[in-house]
Amino acid sequence: MMVPLALLVLGALVAALAPRVLTRSDWPDREPVVALWVWQCAVAAVLLCCLLAMALSAAAAWEAVRGHVFAAAPHGVVEAYALTVYAAWAAPLALTLAGGAAWTAWMLSREIRWARAGRRRRHAELLVRSPLLPGEEPGGDRLVVLEGDRPDAWWLPGGPAPQLVITTGALRRLKGSQLDAVLAHEQGHARARHHWLLHVSSALANGFPQVPVFAAFRDQVHHLVELAADDAASRRFGRLTTALALVELNEDRGVFGPCPSQLSQVPTRVQRLLAPAPRLTAARRLRLTAVASLVPAVPLLVTFMPGLSALSRSGS
Repeated sequence: MMVPLALLVLGALVAALAPRVLTRSDWPDREPVVALWVWQCAVAAVLLCCLLAMALSAAAAWEAVRGHVFAAAPHGVVEAYALTVYAAWAAPLALTLAGGAAWTAWMLSREIRWARAGRRRRHAELLVRSPLLPGEEPGGDRLVVLEGDRPDAWWLPGGPAPQLVITTGALRRLKGSQLDAVLAHEQGHARARHHWLLHVSSALANGFPQVPVFAAFRDQVHHLVELAADDAASRRFGRLTTALALVELNEDRGVFGPCPSQLSQVPTRVQRLLAPAPRLTAARRLRLTAVASLVPAVPLLVTFMPGLSALSRSGS
């Protein structure tokens, strides 16, 4: 089978199977950090398949590109790829994939611009609600307390320095170690750089809404990062304390009633903390991580196999 076609078939298989397998399994909610890694590897494999297929198709269509792609390769390696066999349809395929790559880059850059603009706006609003006192430097305080009756807390990345913001309503509602659990939850987001993962998943889903794997990736990332942050807080301050903190912060938002709002995942998170399923064994977590890490290597193996076979024949 021609290598670009094989890569596209492989990418389609990963894109079709990964959401089905991961969303139907029960272990991702038990191991959200491992699940996030598996999702990233699956999406990286799909993108890598498209990128490598584009490169080989362009090499088959245009001599100039072929000279760059196979610059250091012996003549026998180039012949092993049989580029002339699919030269007739290589150019349309390469242009289509190049358009997809350009659109992906544009959506990622747009998402980054929007995220930066949003962070600047939120930092400006924060300065209005909590102006600097004489002698204070912008971003000098990692924790900012705002006047507000609504219990709320959030991590604000970017700006002069990342800051954790909490309202006085939250300070009044949270008792004992519950405040520490909320802070640990937000710090868990910050340490893992979850905001970058959210931006990438949103950019792919918005850029290619017709590709189910990208939509599933975005939805699962939004879900799993919250579970991972919950686990980071519960490891330090206990599951009961973290669950009670979630209840106190969200009790007045209509998420626990018969008609929950868009934050309806909060009751599920609370239930997960109060009645946790057993974690996977360390050996199984290691196996899942290792297998997922090999998934992006499969497109590379498919791509280089003809060249490696040609080199082994010439050397024997």
